Amino acid sequence: MALTLRTDSELEKALDALVAAEGVSRQEVIRRAVLDYHDRRGLDAVVRDSASRNIEKWGDVLDRLGTV
Repeated sequence: MALTLRTDSELEKALDALVAAEGVSRQEVIRRAVLDYHDRRGLDAVVRDSASRNIEKWGDVLDRLGTV
């Protein structure tokens, strides 16, 4: 599948630096970035859900500890 990506000078410089540092194509740099972002977003959701559950379960204790 083909994709056109519009870039600006800042993105061009960043892509060029990553291509040089990693020794891979621009396509691979962009592919890795998108997959990494996707993985981190999934992890963020897990952390948010876990925090919500723990706040619900331990919120009263955390409030009391915060007033000591």
